[in-house]
Amino acid sequence: MATTRSTKLFLCLVMSGAVVMGSARFLSAATATGTMPINATVSANCTVTTTAVTFPAPYDPVVANAGANEDGTGNVQIVCTKGAGTSIALNLGANALVNQPRMKGPGAADFLAYMLYSDSGRTVLWSGVTRAIAVATSKAAQNFVVYARIPSGQDVSVGTYLDTVTVTLNY
Repeated sequence: MATTRSTKLFLCLVMSGAVVMGSARFLSAATATGTMPINATVSANCTVTTTAVTFPAPYDPVVANAGANEDGTGNVQIVCTKGAGTSIALNLGANALVNQPRMKGPGAADFLAYMLYSDSGRTVLWSGVTRAIAVATSKAAQNFVVYARIPSGQDVSVGTYLDTVTVTLNY
């Protein structure tokens, strides 16, 4: 029997289908699944940045500050991991005498007393005191104004007076 071209084509297609159908069992494989844990730890961390306490005018013990306090402000800025931060402490400074912060002046015995407060009315002491703060609700910066006061009537020498206060953030 003579095979025509269309018959050959038909046989080729049938044979191809048989090969594909026969190999189908090799193409579909079984599958298995599992889970892979992903773990990370976020650490509590904070940074502290300060802006110096400044007073708007020089302290004048003879006229302006003979009977009036000299008030100034500074700033403590903290940035903490969300959920961190519990308190800020300001120590009494490098030149304190007992519980009185003092700035050191030009001479060996020259000191200018001051106090730091956490409120604008300057009634809540922050010098040598730890202040509780709210736990960070985001990593956004939180600013805390430091209110300073140099009491009036101090008998001090002319010159520049300095002190350094350590800011401690507990978290």
